[in-house]
Amino acid sequence: MSYLSISTWSLHRLLGPLRMTAWDSESNNHIINEQEQPLVHSLLDLPGEAAARGYQALEICHFHFPSTEAAYLEQLKAAFEAANMKFDTLLVDYGDLTSEDEIKRAADIHYIKKWIDIASLCGAKQIRVVAGEASPTNDAAIRLSAAALTDLALYGQSISVHVITENFRSLTSTAASSIKLLEQTNHKVGFITDFGNYHGSEKTEEIGATTPFSVSIHVKPTYDSNGIPDKDELISYLRKVDSNGFNGAYVLIYDGPGDMWAGLDRVKSIVTPFVLTAH
Repeated sequence: MSYLSISTWSLHRLLGPLRMTAWDSESNNHIINEQEQPLVHSLLDLPGEAAARGYQALEICHFHFPSTEAAYLEQLKAAFEAANMKFDTLLVDYGDLTSEDEIKRAADIHYIKKWIDIASLCGAKQIRVVAGEASPTNDAAIRLSAAALTDLALYGQSISVHVITENFRSLTSTAASSIKLLEQTNHKVGFITDFGNYHGSEKTEEIGATTPFSVSIHVKPTYDSNGIPDKDELISYLRKVDSNGFNGAYVLIYDGPGDMWAGLDRVKSIVTPFVLTAH
């Protein structure tokens, strides 16, 4: 049964500082760069707030976690349970499984495994891992990423966390490279199709090509300068998804100007009919 979800990226101006991970090549270590943002909703309050606004699930970006201590993660899990909300996906926005720097690649894989542990402790069903920054036509990089993702998937399986990836960043920027990658993991790894991450004249067909492998769809419209979505274009993408029998999470993405909840409401009004009539 399909349902409505949101990513915390759609509320990134309301959830306090962004704690972005980066690689320090001089020290060969990960560092955190904080970007200040207003704190309107704490992460612990968000499941209840989203439920009250008619959503059934959330995806949380890793940089929105104010703490990864076990006690905090238990509180977050309890907040989801109290709101009767699904914690679908923990989105790790850092890591390059195709880095030519072997020290960095090994450190990134270790870093991702730590976040798989975190996902397990806070009750996330899935964790989205970036497949890589290499070119989508680099077959050796696809093999390298597939091997790493398969290893991560086996690790996640041992603690009940499904590893998935997305058409996000260069390696999976085309449907062809995405499908090739998934095939090389023997489909042990799931997928997210993001409307905003395919480009060009074949965009609608690419959306359709990866929808059958997708556990969720990131519904990211094209917005004008006032944050108004291109309704006709968005409906054409949603129809393509629907024609492929999609029956999962429609994750609304808003990153335009103005009130972020209002921006999400504009997208929600367009998406809801497709959720209600889903297969």
